[in-house]
Amino acid sequence: MKSPVHRCRDVEHGRSHAWAGSSFLQAEQRIPVSKDVITASSASALWFIRDACGIICAIITWLLVVYAEFVVLFVMLLPSKSLTYSVVNGILFNTLAFLALASHLRAMCTDPGAVPKGNATKEYIESLQLKPGQVVYKCPKCCSIKPDRAHHCSVCKRCIRKMDHHCPWVNNCVGENNQKYFVLFTMYIALVSLHALVMVVFHFLYCFEDDWTKCSSFSPPATVILLILLCFEGLLFLIFTSVMFGTQVHSICTDETGIEQLKKEERRWAKKTKWMNLRAVFGHPFSLLWFSPFSTPDHGKAESYQYVV
Repeated sequence: MKSPVHRCRDVEHGRSHAWAGSSFLQAEQRIPVSKDVITASSASALWFIRDACGIICAIITWLLVVYAEFVVLFVMLLPSKSLTYSVVNGILFNTLAFLALASHLRAMCTDPGAVPKGNATKEYIESLQLKPGQVVYKCPKCCSIKPDRAHHCSVCKRCIRKMDHHCPWVNNCVGENNQKYFVLFTMYIALVSLHALVMVVFHFLYCFEDDWTKCSSFSPPATVILLILLCFEGLLFLIFTSVMFGTQVHSICTDETGIEQLKKEERRWAKKTKWMNLRAVFGHPFSLLWFSPFSTPDHGKAESYQYVV
């Protein structure tokens, strides 16, 4: 009688395919495999999703920030009689806007944790030297070995490790490798929106007390329209990004992605403290680099990665 051997199972359709003869399996086991093995083929590749909707949304995001920059500088700060007010607020606003756009660029152009395509072959499975009874799962859509907590994205056309969701505004999935940059993007957009709203309120008060023709280099009707549009944009993005920021922080602290919460997936991974979960995303130890989009966290690369069972 033949002993049980490892198999590759199609997780999307619930079919199992034996690479060698056996019709039954012993208890299925998780298979610890180094993360370097499943990321080596795509680690150095330039990442950019060619999705028309995502590209348009990303361009709109940048244009809205540029519009806010224009109104803040040319409508509110440059015409101001107080040099100190203009310099302080100009530096603060431009710093926040720069960090927001830098975070957006990193979130968009960073591989979110894509699993290499087409590695679910008989030869590759055999090269893993699995023990009898062990099972690996493959994604039938991208023909890749599917790691634990990975999900297939229909837009990226790849399986993404710890995929939270696909965000058209950054034209990318939010996953294991770029969640930090997405969180920073939502945080800085919320802060720059709040700052813009505060300046709009002060500018309206200033113009009501003074002559409208002296509080702006534009005509009074144009000034009002520009400020109202900026106010509407700032309020909308402040609410949206604040909610998204809070959702992301909660997801990180509970170590449960948006998809896992939506699908109510059974927890099969070790439970960690909130602080450990934050360090896994932003890096260790805690420092000001947590708030920098130019700092790349290690994402716990030293830890082993396990395939889904």
